[in-house]
Amino acid sequence: MRLPRLGVNIDHVATIRNARGENYPLPLRAALCAEKFGADSITIHLREDRRHIVDKDLKDIKKKLKIPLNLEIAPTKEMLKISLKHKPDFVCIVPEKRSEVTTEGGLNLKKNSSLIRRIIKELKKKDIRTSLFIEPNIADIKISKNIEADCIEIHTGKFCNLFNKKKNIKKEYNKIKKSVDFANKLGLEVHAGHGITFSSGKILSKIKGIKEFNIGHFLIGESVFIGLKSSIRKFKNILKK
Repeated sequence: MRLPRLGVNIDHVATIRNARGENYPLPLRAALCAEKFGADSITIHLREDRRHIVDKDLKDIKKKLKIPLNLEIAPTKEMLKISLKHKPDFVCIVPEKRSEVTTEGGLNLKKNSSLIRRIIKELKKKDIRTSLFIEPNIADIKISKNIEADCIEIHTGKFCNLFNKKKNIKKEYNKIKKSVDFANKLGLEVHAGHGITFSSGKILSKIKGIKEFNIGHFLIGESVFIGLKSSIRKFKNILKK
């Protein structure tokens, strides 16, 4: 059976750069290094307020990267226009609030399904694989299928927070597993992301049917101590077990 892929999110390389208003560390360099060190794809989130990744990063990375680029976007006309212009290989539609530190949960598909359906339709015209960032629940998976998403990415934040606090993870783990099984039966490809570390990743990687893990903050943070190469390869090794 094919091993799950690892997508490396490099947003927080841009966060470090922007903290001092310098032109380093360069997200493009991080993307190319991650590619060299074994990442299967690169993820960047172009936020509406451009708090980390900016438009030039998207342009430069798309031009130089040889592995797939996964662009995370809010479901807005502006972000759709940018996606159609730059044509990333993959787009993951995520909820976005200006005040949040990081993405706090999955999309509200009951409220926004019509808008997201239209965005998916436009992206598919350009052969862009589309994923929806959702909570691990059956209702959202059914909507994802009905509005013709290619994939779902399960928000693993609650599970990881419980794990980090050494609380009972059984209920949340079972919700994720049930969601993965159901989505696979519907023919949706399943990804997972948010808050995953080496330790929580070991547990989540045991769930059969997750095709891709997208990890950013932890891998970039860990690279301060062991280097980007080691952090990527260590997680890749977890996926082999």
